[in-house]
Amino acid sequence: MSDPEASLSAPIEQPSVAVAEAGTARSAAFGIRWRRQLEAILIPGGAIAVSLILFGVFCFFAGANPLAVYASIDKAAFGSWYSFQNTLVRAAPLMLCALCTAIPFRLGLVVIGNEGAFVIGGLCATIVGLQLPNSSPLTVQIVMVLSGMAAGGFWILLVGALKYYRGVNETISSLLMNYIALALLNQAVNSWIKDPSSLNKPSSYPIPDAQMLQPIGGSLVNWGLVFGIVACLITWFLIQKTTFGFQIRVIGGNIRAARLAGLPVGPTIIIACFLAGAAPGLAGMVEVAAVQGSASESLAAGYGYSGVLVAFLARQNAFGCILVSVLLGGLLASGGILQRTHHLPDATTLVFQGIVFLTILYSESLYGRWKFFREGNA
Repeated sequence: MSDPEASLSAPIEQPSVAVAEAGTARSAAFGIRWRRQLEAILIPGGAIAVSLILFGVFCFFAGANPLAVYASIDKAAFGSWYSFQNTLVRAAPLMLCALCTAIPFRLGLVVIGNEGAFVIGGLCATIVGLQLPNSSPLTVQIVMVLSGMAAGGFWILLVGALKYYRGVNETISSLLMNYIALALLNQAVNSWIKDPSSLNKPSSYPIPDAQMLQPIGGSLVNWGLVFGIVACLITWFLIQKTTFGFQIRVIGGNIRAARLAGLPVGPTIIIACFLAGAAPGLAGMVEVAAVQGSASESLAAGYGYSGVLVAFLARQNAFGCILVSVLLGGLLASGGILQRTHHLPDATTLVFQGIVFLTILYSESLYGRWKFFREGNA
């Protein structure tokens, strides 16, 4: 016969063991999580620090004091409310363009067609807006927004379709489509929609002032900043909190397993790529309707390429894209002061962007290489 005391004590000891094991599991999971988060902060932070050092070396050999250059960048970007407004104006298109790379990256696609979608969105929005000279400003602006988003979305949708249905490398196809977009822009402003009065700098007919996107309040900041922040927040919610976002993450993690699970891989890729392109398409519309007032060769301002850098710096995180866009927007806003004060070329900011991009790409190879950050040590 079994011992009655042992049988009575068993139910009491069993839960205590389970509770202890559950506590150990929670502690281990917490340790893994904070180590990963720390790794995600330290490695990009270290890459940026290295970039600053390398850029300082470049400035030194260019005949400028690196510390004075950094001080000038800070002054031009954040030194006053006026300079900070200039930073925000440049940060707005960067937020939207960054999403063009960040969203497909969750699918395992490296898309760098941001500049093409930006240009096509701005061009199509201009063409449509010029067809509605007698409509109300709100109607014109809504139609321009929708046309810019549709054009940019279709542009990147083609990249996703070529990848899924024909196996064309998305990085190469999206890069080449940038040049197609630039060619279409140049052809349009020199022939189809050219304003005859624009002699030295061919451009389209201007958007009427009444139909332009007006600044927010009495500031220099336009509604593009609101569009950018809202788009980043919606993207984060879509990726992290919805079934569609879960499908994107599963497909990006293992496309074969996604097919076996019955997920609609093709439609998901097409829809995600359309959404990714709609963001820079909207940015292009804002650039025309709030900043330049017409389409010209200046529409290709490099925001799309800078958006690729923003996406990688933010590690494809939509929240991170907001912060990084503000920082990089400040760098872009400082190009003029570097030229005037330190006699550096205006392209110096592009040099810094290139250095940052290279160091960030290299830093990607460092994840998981230190024992401290490995799960087994948690």
